[in-house]
Amino acid sequence: MASMSFSSGKQVVRPPQRGIFPLDHYAECKPLVQKYLNCLKESQDVHHKCKEFSKDYLQCRMDKQLMATENLDNLGFSPEAKVEGAKECDKSKEKNGFVAGKHIDKGSKWWFQKSKKDWSA
Repeated sequence: MASMSFSSGKQVVRPPQRGIFPLDHYAECKPLVQKYLNCLKESQDVHHKCKEFSKDYLQCRMDKQLMATENLDNLGFSPEAKVEGAKECDKSKEKNGFVAGKHIDKGSKWWFQKSKKDWSA
């Protein structure tokens, strides 16, 4: 059986918005990556607590010409973008047995979720 294609025949390929992002083949910035990943692990994946490590990593990539040089303020490291007073989720509802959506008891109106006797309705 022949495959059918519903596309217009020509695909438009667009480059990434900020250019290429080459791999760090010589592991020049690997120690900074490890510091960032360790920080994430210690902070239970709360990324804003490790912002300085990600800033150092991006600066390393720019210094080693692995990415285009750009002002770090434009990449979210400006004083205005600083995260202050973020409230951490304590998941107290989940610890007490709460399951999202379980409290909804109205019937579904999707045809595939109805029994066969309800299909005629």
